[in-house]
Amino acid sequence: MGLKSAAFGKERLEKLRGSGVVSRSGVKLWMLRATTTVLLWTCVVQLTALSDTWGSRVLRGWPSCFLQESSAVALDIQWTRDVPVKILPPKREYRNNGYLMVSCNGGLNQMRAAICDMVAIARSLNVTLIVPDLDKTSFWNDPSEFEHIFDVDHFITSLRDEVRILKELPVRVKRRVELGMIYTMAPISWSDISYYQNQILPLIQKYKVVHLNRTDARLANNDQPMEIQKLRCRVNFSGLKFTPQIEELGRKVIRILKQNGPFLVLHLRYEMDMLAFSGCTQGCNRAEVEELTRMRYAYPWWKEKIIDSDMKRKEGLCPLTPEETALTLRALNIDPNIQIYIAAGEIYGGRRLSTLTASYRNTVRKETLLAPSDLRFFQNHSSQMAALDYLVSLESDIFVPTYDGNMAKVVEGHRRYLGYRKTILLDRKLLVDLIDKYKSGFLSWDEFSAEVRDAHSERMGNPTKRLVIPDRPKEEDYFYANPVECLPSLDEVKPMPSQSSSSI
Repeated sequence: MGLKSAAFGKERLEKLRGSGVVSRSGVKLWMLRATTTVLLWTCVVQLTALSDTWGSRVLRGWPSCFLQESSAVALDIQWTRDVPVKILPPKREYRNNGYLMVSCNGGLNQMRAAICDMVAIARSLNVTLIVPDLDKTSFWNDPSEFEHIFDVDHFITSLRDEVRILKELPVRVKRRVELGMIYTMAPISWSDISYYQNQILPLIQKYKVVHLNRTDARLANNDQPMEIQKLRCRVNFSGLKFTPQIEELGRKVIRILKQNGPFLVLHLRYEMDMLAFSGCTQGCNRAEVEELTRMRYAYPWWKEKIIDSDMKRKEGLCPLTPEETALTLRALNIDPNIQIYIAAGEIYGGRRLSTLTASYRNTVRKETLLAPSDLRFFQNHSSQMAALDYLVSLESDIFVPTYDGNMAKVVEGHRRYLGYRKTILLDRKLLVDLIDKYKSGFLSWDEFSAEVRDAHSERMGNPTKRLVIPDRPKEEDYFYANPVECLPSLDEVKPMPSQSSSSI
């Protein structure tokens, strides 16, 4: 390759010489023009550097467009003095080891956590991160790009003191990728940062560009360097802001709710995809069970196919049904007049909401609070709709998830970060047992309600240590649900009082 290039260069030079392009007279003429240009620009610079008074008199004789432009600049400077200047952190200078491309998979909050992980990994490896590509092929089939959900410019600039982030590959590197010079892989789940340093970094240095095509739970919850954990939090709580349009609409929903008093956000994860994935069919009729089963078999990446719904429910692995949720809220003495905002997609078997709305008549959704025109641009974009629910969930007086999915966990952690806001973490295994006993007549209402309240008195988002289970990361507490490394220490935080029936 090197010899071929050299030969080509020599041949090209001989042609240029033969054509007379390279000649002494041509070089002299070029030098004369260059010298004249330099002298002229030197005079201009000297004139404009003189005092304002003398300089303005000289410039009066210049073309009027120059003065107009100068006036415009002056006006612009005067105007910007009244506008708050956004101070950006200084860029971190480091030798770039290559480029990291990532394709996130899953719903909004699974991708949110993955983005935080990928930023921390890119920082540790001293590579350039390309703005992540979002999942467009999952059940939700949302075509939204990163910039349709998150403020991409804020994401890049707010983290520039940690890692270099680009919207796309540089042109020369993009050409390499187009020629197939890229390494694509799925990293091992729950890996330590050392795995990325020892296994992934050499691949980046070899291929210049590595593409990680799966990002869910690819970084361990525990035993990571403190700077890694802190950066994961910084990205989550500061670096990832939703777009101004989403933020504005979220504030509107929150304002409407607060005008009508306190409100509870119920993350009622009783949606078709969750029921099909989990195999939980409690209360469904035969046609619904068959429909959910067909859907589960239609998605090959849902590994578990044959599921015992009753057994899974008794283990506490199913989302609560709307009926079970209504009983639980009543047992917890949740005020029947409180507003309940349902943060979820379409509830499967919508008729089943009647039990909940009969007990809590002030049950609302974003679709009932906003005009159709407000949601026009969000329709068929489930991740953008989920972003609205996320914002409302953070600001609620009480947050109650009926299943510990990704949104429940990430919102729980974010509410801890905001001051341990009340989050009722339901013990589903205990609840279904108590509910069954109550329905069977083994417990009276007073006994049932007392046991439910007692079981949840310390499950209100209180400060607590993160549960660590070595070699079983799926069963331990999720980092983003309780990022203790980023929260005030337990000694610095006053314990939250036990919740009595009257305080809920």
